[in-house]
Amino acid sequence: MSATTQTAGPGTSSLASSAAFGRFAIGFSLAAPALYVICELANLPLFSYHPATGRIDLGLAPPVKGEGPVMYWYGWTASTLIGAAVFGLLATVLPQGVIRKIPLSLIWILPIAAVPILAYALRSFWRF
Repeated sequence: MSATTQTAGPGTSSLASSAAFGRFAIGFSLAAPALYVICELANLPLFSYHPATGRIDLGLAPPVKGEGPVMYWYGWTASTLIGAAVFGLLATVLPQGVIRKIPLSLIWILPIAAVPILAYALRSFWRF
């Protein structure tokens, strides 16, 4: 048996190797942790989910007595994904020289820096 591998020829290109997708990925991954922290600290969910009743309200909705807690995490995540996608799309129109000046280490540093901020912001849930 012989294994054959297929490689992309000179006339084909993939999305992952395109310069525009690279700029989108960098813009998205830099914006997402910062936007999530902002959405959580400012309490800006796109929607609020009431799991006991299955109800979804747009924006920030307070808990209703007798219906249990409200889940905002899904709304924060949706807000983050939309905002980061906008930043990623804006990054695709930037010249490649501007993107090259951004240190790629920020892609690791920003999420790691967001963890202690979020842990502190959610400290009331850590108390017993």
